[in-house]
Amino acid sequence: MGYLLLEGGAEFGGRMRLPDLRALELAGGFDTPLRILPTAAAPDRNHVNAGGNGIRWFESLGVKDVLSLPLIDKTSANDAEIANSLREAKLIYLLGGFTHYLGQTLKGSLAWDACIEAFENGAVIAGSSAGAMVMCEFYYDPYEGKIHEGLNLVSNSLVLPHHNTFGKSWAPQLTKQIPSVTLLGIDEQTGMLNDAERGMWNVYGAGEVTLYRAGRVETYGAGKAFSV
Repeated sequence: MGYLLLEGGAEFGGRMRLPDLRALELAGGFDTPLRILPTAAAPDRNHVNAGGNGIRWFESLGVKDVLSLPLIDKTSANDAEIANSLREAKLIYLLGGFTHYLGQTLKGSLAWDACIEAFENGAVIAGSSAGAMVMCEFYYDPYEGKIHEGLNLVSNSLVLPHHNTFGKSWAPQLTKQIPSVTLLGIDEQTGMLNDAERGMWNVYGAGEVTLYRAGRVETYGAGKAFSV
């Protein structure tokens, strides 16, 4: 089984250097095949630009094999060539953007099945903002104001991205709507990675991870470990 990296947003331009470098280390180093999914940026036609930003960022870190895949809708999510590329990847990175679009596009697709197969064979799956949100059992769509079922790589959880800017404003209503679910507030420039002992999570980056659970609020800074 591989690893999961959930990031709070503001992912490129050097601001996620520490969590991204750790993810690359776990994935096998700078020669490892890295595949970017810009799907969440497709609704406003920003996927090419967003994917390009991702490629430039990871190349600046020294990654030699990085591609942004043209997975932008249900048709391409079921494209066999795209699925094969994901199946062979050692680090898969889901970009931010439109959360519900991303979740609905990937759910039940050949591409997501390939991501799970890669994960079961040791790959790292990473997501920032919307990309992190859909990886949990539940995600909140701010455009609809609704909670949806996610891809469930992290059970009984829901990510509040950009927690130090606007994400924390979602917490009061969501703790009332789903009191038994753990809310994971992840600051920008910050990631949480399940590479600690016994599958616990470590915090990397400039900010903090805030957990809302069982009526309590817990805060963890860089270098701190916690369970979900």
